[in-house]
Amino acid sequence: MDDLKWLTLRHQLHQHPETGFQEIQTSALIAQYLIELGLEVEQNVGKTGVVGVLQGRQPGERLIGLRADMDALPMADQGESAWRSCHPGISHACGHDGHTVMLLAAAEQLAHNPNFAGRVCFIFQPAEEGLAGAKAMIEEGLFERYPCDALYAIHNWPELPVGELRTRSGPIMAAADRFDIRLSGGGGHAAQPHLTADTLLAASELVVALNTLVSRKITPHESALLTVTQIHGGSSHNMIPGEASITGTVRTFTAAARDILEQQVRIKTKQIGESYGLQADIRYHRYYPATCNTPREARLALEAAEQAGLTAQPAEYPALTSEDFSFMLQEKPGAYVWLGSGPSHPLHHPCFDFNDKVIPYGVRWLCAIVHKELGEI
Repeated sequence: MDDLKWLTLRHQLHQHPETGFQEIQTSALIAQYLIELGLEVEQNVGKTGVVGVLQGRQPGERLIGLRADMDALPMADQGESAWRSCHPGISHACGHDGHTVMLLAAAEQLAHNPNFAGRVCFIFQPAEEGLAGAKAMIEEGLFERYPCDALYAIHNWPELPVGELRTRSGPIMAAADRFDIRLSGGGGHAAQPHLTADTLLAASELVVALNTLVSRKITPHESALLTVTQIHGGSSHNMIPGEASITGTVRTFTAAARDILEQQVRIKTKQIGESYGLQADIRYHRYYPATCNTPREARLALEAAEQAGLTAQPAEYPALTSEDFSFMLQEKPGAYVWLGSGPSHPLHHPCFDFNDKVIPYGVRWLCAIVHKELGEI
């Protein structure tokens, strides 16, 4: 593997990040690399997604999918590297530039020595960061045209040191929901609160009530989370505003917990709004399902890691962060793995920069999982 070439490309991608469904230059660059490797390539799958297929040295019935996300975040890059983002307000603060490079490097290595029976589908997915690019690719026929028998994906994980890999059977990343609540119908002079419905007091009570739901409505044997992330209202020190809003997120691992918390958020909102004489409106959006690995593929992922020289162990517990690879795992068996990238800044930190030392480990694992699935000739 030409380490310098891949380092240069990773830095180039980091310097020129593109957000979800805007990955025009990134997609074109990926497609050109795959075409030069001799792969069958399709562009614009799910708007800006790219798919490349490599035939092994021998024919085989199985098609294995390897996926990398390639979008950046709408946040400023505060890093100090020479390759920091040159696009204001956009940065690769989650490491998708590294994921893209690892999959391209694996495609090159496998194309130069396709010593397996069957085919590999390299899936470069747009818009993972909240815009459901995986779902868009599926809806545009990804698996009709490329009926993968199993799927695998990597995410760099700063909580683990370089050279370690973790995954688990069952849930590994949480379902993610968003709620937006609007309380309206009050408003008046702050010195005459008895003459108006107090939207801010109602919002404050609702925030406290929402933060009790997990501990009082979900069994202690199950993990779940509800976090209020925004509260807005008012524009003057001497006025009770006519409207207040609350926004937050809910994370769960089972359908039952997800249903309970949505129902309880709606009930609490209605109850408290009515008790203050306010109109209470809520929008509740389930945007990503839980990411659930299948047992066989999780086991193969760990075995491939050991074969590739990584330290591999089952993850003790899933993460409450979310991932839209979940949509693909609803369609096909597969596994999502955490690849150690520490020490580094946390994911989504304004100074985050993908740890380049991770690249060879990721490439070795991706090639190893292909050989675990399709054999080695």
